[in-house]
Amino acid sequence: MKDAISPAEAAALIPDGATVLIGGFMAVGSPHRLIEALVAAGRRDLTVIANDTAMPGKGIGHLISARAVRKVIASHIGLNPETQAQMIAGEIEVELVPQGTLVERIRAGGVGLGGVLTATGLGTPVAEGKQTVEVDGKTYLLETPLRGDFALVGCHQADYIGNLEYSLTAHNFNPIIAMAADEVIAEPRTIVPVGVISPDAVKTPGVLVDHLIERAL
Repeated sequence: MKDAISPAEAAALIPDGATVLIGGFMAVGSPHRLIEALVAAGRRDLTVIANDTAMPGKGIGHLISARAVRKVIASHIGLNPETQAQMIAGEIEVELVPQGTLVERIRAGGVGLGGVLTATGLGTPVAEGKQTVEVDGKTYLLETPLRGDFALVGCHQADYIGNLEYSLTAHNFNPIIAMAADEVIAEPRTIVPVGVISPDAVKTPGVLVDHLIERAL
């Protein structure tokens, strides 16, 4: 059984300078209370690996507004003008990665692969400085794995041993990032007894989850 901790207790586990994978797509499926707790704790110099930086006042956008982030690795920042402004001012480093490549790099980090071969990005700035590999006469970029110190996961519900179920579009990056971090913190909407979640509905097994965020009062 796993004890449920408060968002503040979870944020205290994450130091300045940590690399954090954060689930969500335009803030849908993100662990909102945990993100807000990181802002309240005054975290700085985080490296955030995520699909995007959401929007000002939503999801990861809170971390951007608080200037808690030193580097972003994401597939786009187009919906957050604050991320763009900080990048242009040289206040934040942004590495843009094609979306499919990004999730495959994270998956590679989670399952222990040495990298991903992809033709996406060949002949563009994405390929600059990267190794290429030829297979059957075709050239591919070698994209390296991505891992984090922490994965911050938003989910529909968890049971007492940490099995996680996701709902609708929250299936996006959450199950993948849960495999690619040294420590996994999950923020469920509700926590239910073991057996309530159908085995077929478990997308992240409890063995991968280190901490659960307690339900909101």
